Formats: sequence, C-alpha cells, structure tokens
Amino acid sequence: MGHEPQGSEHLQETGARVTEAWCEDLLSGEDLDPRALLRAESFEAPSGGGVVMLRDVEVATLCPHHLMPALGLAQLAYVPGGRVTGLGTLTRVLDAYARRLTLQEHIGQGFVDAVMEALEARGAAIALRLKHGCLSARGRRSEAWVETLTTAGVLAPGAEMHPVLAGWMR
Repeated sequence: MGHEPQGSEHLQETGARVTEAWCEDLLSGEDLDPRALLRAESFEAPSGGGVVMLRDVEVATLCPHHLMPALGLAQLAYVPGGRVTGLGTLTRVLDAYARRLTLQEHIGQGFVDAVMEALEARGAAIALRLKHGCLSARGRRSEAWVETLTTAGVLAPGAEMHPVLAGWMR
C-alpha cells in the first residue's frame, strides 16, 4: 500500500492470521450444503405444529464488493410441513449461507428456499438487519442499517399470516 506502518515488526504473521480467519471462520459456509444439513438433521413433523420462530440470531458475513464484514441479527421463522429440525440446525443453515462472499439478499433467499425444500415447510421467512462495514467504515454513514425480508409459502405477502408473526415481522 506504499507505507510501512509503525510497529510493523508485530505484523509479520498478519498474513497467516488473516488467511486462517478467512478459511476457518469467515468463509466456512462455502464448503457446506445447507439443504443436506437440513435433511440429515430433520425428522417427521408432529401433527398440529404452529409457527417456529427464532429471534435475534447473530449474523456475520462478508461483502463480496469490498471484502468488509456485515454484522447484525436475523429473525427466522417457518411453518412446519412434512419435517421439523432443531433450532441449532436452523442457525447452522443460516451460517452456511452467511459465511460466504455473498450479498445479504442471497442469504435470505438461500435460507428460505432450503427450509421450504428440505423440510417441506408450508412457509418460511427471514428478516435480516445488518450493519455493513463498507457503509459504516467508509464515509459518514455509521448509523446505516440494511434490512431485508424474504418470505415464502403461507408467510409470503398476501398469505393469511398468523397475527403474532405479522407483528413480529414488522
């Protein structure tokens, strides 16, 4: 970059640390198949199930345009159909989509599509609220949040939604 930072003797292993962080954590979703994970970690749904909601799940992803992190929270919901899965599996599926070089919109669509297909869900939704490093660290937009909502099935717009879920998704 054209300059030698002060204390550069402490930076000798930075390249290796960055590589390890990217490969072992930040991009760990690249090698995962979220649908296969859902199929392997699911079981037949009990009759009469309601909406499953999981709130305030921490999310970390990397912007593919600037290679900067986007951090925030996800709200997850699905209406069981043929199969159900554990809450921890839902968070691992979210991470499988988020821990990639990807757009926020792709995380939501991937999650909803995987839940609908692999769990034979009647509906699925994800609301993401992320603060993007490429916005907050560059310029004067430190308070800007990006919010997306992706829905399918009985949770899609126009579908008759459970009143609790309708308020939760606002």
